[in-house]
Amino acid sequence: MSDNHQWSREAIRIIEADFQRSADTHLIPLELPGLPGVELYFKDESSHPTGSLKHRLARSLFLYALCNGWLKPGAPVIEASSGSTAISEAYFARMLGLPFIAVMPATTSQEKIAQIEFYGGRSHLVQDPTQIYAESERLARESGGHFMDQFTYAERATDWRANNNIAESIFHQLRFERHPEPSWLVSSPGTGGTTATLGRYVRYRQHNTRVLCADAERSVFFDFYQSGDASLRLDHGSRIEGIGRPRVEASFMPKVIDAMVKVPDALSLAAMHYLAKRLGRHVGGSSGTNLIGALVAAAEMVAAGETGSIVAILCDSGERYATSYYDQDWLKAQGYELSGLIDSVAACVEQGQALPEGVLRAGI
Repeated sequence: MSDNHQWSREAIRIIEADFQRSADTHLIPLELPGLPGVELYFKDESSHPTGSLKHRLARSLFLYALCNGWLKPGAPVIEASSGSTAISEAYFARMLGLPFIAVMPATTSQEKIAQIEFYGGRSHLVQDPTQIYAESERLARESGGHFMDQFTYAERATDWRANNNIAESIFHQLRFERHPEPSWLVSSPGTGGTTATLGRYVRYRQHNTRVLCADAERSVFFDFYQSGDASLRLDHGSRIEGIGRPRVEASFMPKVIDAMVKVPDALSLAAMHYLAKRLGRHVGGSSGTNLIGALVAAAEMVAAGETGSIVAILCDSGERYATSYYDQDWLKAQGYELSGLIDSVAACVEQGQALPEGVLRAGI
């Protein structure tokens, strides 16, 4: 057995041992007084060791790369990321004694950069967010390292059939609830890997559950879902960190998604603030996007006379956005005035009023 093969075996053992030490993430109910008959839950992925949904992805990517023989002792791991995946990959790289470089937009929050450094990683910031892929490839080529490329490999690195993926976990946790088979699963797309896992799992297990993907304002996924045009491009990145992409990513699989919404950024942030108040702790902007997606689905259920449950993903903690989304001066500088929108979200949840105009819908 070669030295590299032996090293890979030990690396896989280390990652699997870390997984066994980690408990599952929580499923948190959120009452919807204005939408009777619908029970909403948030799958709280912020309780992972690295604080976000991307912990699952990073573990899967490292195992996938190790089993393919792509990682080498001492060789750097490089990732293109808006922050959360990089934090989680830095955690696993440090565990294996590998250097880690995160290629990220220059607008990435300082809290995320600090967390990457905490785990021993280095941040390589680029001014143009559309160039993070090319820059990652260049760094990997010049350093002799490996570019993880989450946007290509997210959907194939995750075992969507079982192995405690997020979908299996949700159904297991719901088994004693009033509606154990959810009517909808709601997730926003970063790589597209989570919606691919959810969609594939419910089909494989023959559930009646539908999958709703809630996209950010500055993103091509919703438009691709409608048009099928894979050449779509934007010349700017998403303002909701962790979700939305300026190009169609290989891991985004529209055919396993039943419906999509495209949420204005200001409404995502308003929903984030409302959700944080209801839960008593800060959450990230993508969780606000998912709340809006869940409310759209819930309103459709009520209008159709349906009862049931909805599970949305709480992607990460809001502590990473203390100097941005939760900073009133920052919000003002970005042109956001959220108070009226927060009241509108509250009116939808608590009184059943319609959401403000501007949410685009497809398939629902």
